[in-house]
Amino acid sequence: MIKPICKDIILLGRRSQEAVREDISVAQDLLDTLHANREHCVGMAANMIGVSKCIIAFFDGMRAEVMLNPTITAQSGEYEAEEGCLSLTGRRKTVRYERITVRYQDMQLKSRTKTYTGWTAQIIQHEIDHCHGIII
Repeated sequence: MIKPICKDIILLGRRSQEAVREDISVAQDLLDTLHANREHCVGMAANMIGVSKCIIAFFDGMRAEVMLNPTITAQSGEYEAEEGCLSLTGRRKTVRYERITVRYQDMQLKSRTKTYTGWTAQIIQHEIDHCHGIII
């Protein structure tokens, strides 16, 4: 189900709780909302649809992916970036990494580890920040 975008800074600033099996429907709503906003958005976290769970969805090229409980386990190639967010007005500077390795659970709650680079890595870092209550 497509959900409205949350702009409540208090909710967005809270650390998200661990996602569990009962949150799979939230993951699907997040994916549906990402697809509905694809003209203006490349990634979203569950708190952007008003749910404080550690779930992110993002485009990796043309394909959308969902991660539950993502954790960056390695990073390299620090650089400064400027990003915007559907939940906020304007753009802000932040530090990102060119290459990251992420441990997460898929929609079947199966543990996965994958390495990402470039633009996709930047998107994932932005969304994981949302899970930690970090607003750029």
